[in-house]
Amino acid sequence: MKETSSILHAIPVDPLTGAVSVPIYQTSTFVQDAPGVNKGFDYARTNNPTRQVFENLIAQLEGGAKGIAFASGLAAIDAVLKLLEAGDEIIAIDDIYGGAFRQFTHVYQKFGIKVHYVDVSIPENIIDYITPKTKLLWIETPTNPTLKIADLKTLGSIAQSFNLLFCVDNTFASPVLQKPLSLGADIVIHSATKYLGGHSDLIAGAVVTKTDELGDKIKFIQNASGAILSPFDSWLLIRGIETLHLRVFKHAENALKVAQFLNQSELIRNVYYPGLPNHLGHQIAASQMLAFGGVLSFDFHDDDKELALAFLKHLKLFKLAESLGGAKSLCCLPSEMTHKSIPREKRLSSGVSDSLVRLSVGLEDAADLTEDIQRALNKLKINTIQHD
Repeated sequence: MKETSSILHAIPVDPLTGAVSVPIYQTSTFVQDAPGVNKGFDYARTNNPTRQVFENLIAQLEGGAKGIAFASGLAAIDAVLKLLEAGDEIIAIDDIYGGAFRQFTHVYQKFGIKVHYVDVSIPENIIDYITPKTKLLWIETPTNPTLKIADLKTLGSIAQSFNLLFCVDNTFASPVLQKPLSLGADIVIHSATKYLGGHSDLIAGAVVTKTDELGDKIKFIQNASGAILSPFDSWLLIRGIETLHLRVFKHAENALKVAQFLNQSELIRNVYYPGLPNHLGHQIAASQMLAFGGVLSFDFHDDDKELALAFLKHLKLFKLAESLGGAKSLCCLPSEMTHKSIPREKRLSSGVSDSLVRLSVGLEDAADLTEDIQRALNKLKINTIQHD
């Protein structure tokens, strides 16, 4: 792909040695030529050469003006929320990441920031919640974990007409598959821990802004708050981006095969994956994504949580762990893991059932992954027959 080539060429060669790998500038401070006169770096909290390379890369990938790298995805979310003031209101997607819900509800609510959680599968739903106090529209698409799809172009138009700041969590799609800034978003955030890193070996976050002005505000907040990404983790992300395009399309290819396979099982009630034609929002996803991502979810008939727990126990290739986007396939039960902090009533109302299983489909051979799932399902069938 042309974009792949441009990103690879955007990773600079070290001008001092000719090294093709970006150096890790493991330093806390920089010598100045005179007081206030430096080579663009004075203190590593404010800026670091290795981190700057990653920030430039993620901005270029997203088509934004500025990228800012953070110590975690939640630190990136926190910086965006610090743009708000007491009394402001947020409209957020109802099927929201558990960590974001915890931060919105248990950290910022006590500072007088109110959040309305809305099903935006019909974009016009948000209009009823917009007041003069509404300042921020917060969207994930696809969502975690039911893979709901938001129409970014329509939501962007609504946000613009009401003068709302429009932020999109693009973690599940990655900038390879979806570019929210081109569809009306003002800010894109990532848990860079996931697909950007791609190897389950770092914790990081990123913010990309549409304008320099907005980027400067986020950068000021970061410097004032200190939630920076280390030079080594910045280097790991640069390395991950070198293979991002190859990995993401392979993840999506494998996930589609796994979703189609699961869709045929009589034990399973719903399979949530935007690549399936019967998935709500499939057509919108097809119009704004190049492929449908590497995450899918499903639940069992009668919302049988015990069946879900048994299924997870019988898997071999899919490892039981939180997180996603790494080379190895992972599985989890959101109701007891990633989304446990969300009250059960709210979780159920947004579609996250007790038996819902989330799979992060990795880079293994797809046939091996479906065989692993089939083996686990077969054991469930045997146990069900014996129980009957």
